Amino acid sequence: MRDAQDVALLRLVAQRLVGPPLAGPADAVRHLAAVQAQDEAGALLSVALRCGDTREAVRSAFDAGELARSWPMRGTLHTVAAEDLPWMVELMTPRPRAASAKRRWQLDLDEDDVARARELAEAALAGTALTRAELLAVWDDAGLGTASGRGYHLIAELAQRGVLCLGPYRGTEQCFVLVAEHVREPRRLDGDAALAELALRFLTGHGPATAADLARWASLPLGSVRRGIAAVREQLTAVEVEGTEYLLAPQTLDAYADLRTTARRSILLVPGFDELILGYADRTMTLAAEHADRVVPGGNGVFRPTVVVGGRAVAVWRTAGTGRNRRLEVDPFDDAGLPPRVLAAAEKRWAALP
Repeated sequence: MRDAQDVALLRLVAQRLVGPPLAGPADAVRHLAAVQAQDEAGALLSVALRCGDTREAVRSAFDAGELARSWPMRGTLHTVAAEDLPWMVELMTPRPRAASAKRRWQLDLDEDDVARARELAEAALAGTALTRAELLAVWDDAGLGTASGRGYHLIAELAQRGVLCLGPYRGTEQCFVLVAEHVREPRRLDGDAALAELALRFLTGHGPATAADLARWASLPLGSVRRGIAAVREQLTAVEVEGTEYLLAPQTLDAYADLRTTARRSILLVPGFDELILGYADRTMTLAAEHADRVVPGGNGVFRPTVVVGGRAVAVWRTAGTGRNRRLEVDPFDDAGLPPRVLAAAEKRWAALP
């Protein structure tokens, strides 16, 4: 470990964007602990890139009950391994639930309404799956209005209480199911055991990373995060770069010896909200501060798909057109544009996206 570039390249190795892919979609998600999934298509691609599989295979993992999509942290949709959902919800939702409770009265909802919504949802979802529209219709038909954000609030609140989640697909639409039915073998971790598991999983899948990175990612108090890290410290390796301590799995450092050249020469297309960019409090190892506004315009929280060369973001990209006119469009950060070899490699990557 020498400098910031090593940190950026090691993160490619840790996140399995270079090197051997993980065994399947569920393994890829377990490895990262969670994948932000408010952009459903992007999240499917993020998982597929790390296991060398297709987006359809990722959907099949939801259908099989291996994955779940819910609001386990930061009040934001994430994909997690199904068995992890219960303990993650318990550990990481108190803060966002407290924040959303302050808004409930603005929506003319109270705890009785939430209880009624739960009762109706549990009855309607028993043994089946419903689309969002179908679930909202259940509440509307019972006189529990869902307009003006009320329906979204109720769905997110019940998800954060561990009642429902998004699971199997019906055609191209993901449906809601009861957690008690979708998660067949839930893991139960409480308190410090949950903190330790989260710390180990995050630092294995994201390291080199700091305690501050994990605190921001999980929206947990820094003191709690440090307690979790302390419990698994002996299973991690610490490195210092420019006066900052980073933690990572020792196997990542071992793999880096063989994969450093591959990582340095890598040219990748990652979707918006990918963990490579989003998964850290300090993103400057991969995304230079002067280019942050190109990826997250105006700091609006919407992350654009990114071209990453040698561990550094150099452009944003999108798919334009339809049918035979479908094409890759790239917006480089450098006014000189991308070198021809990089652009050619990006085109090849785009054509092969799973």
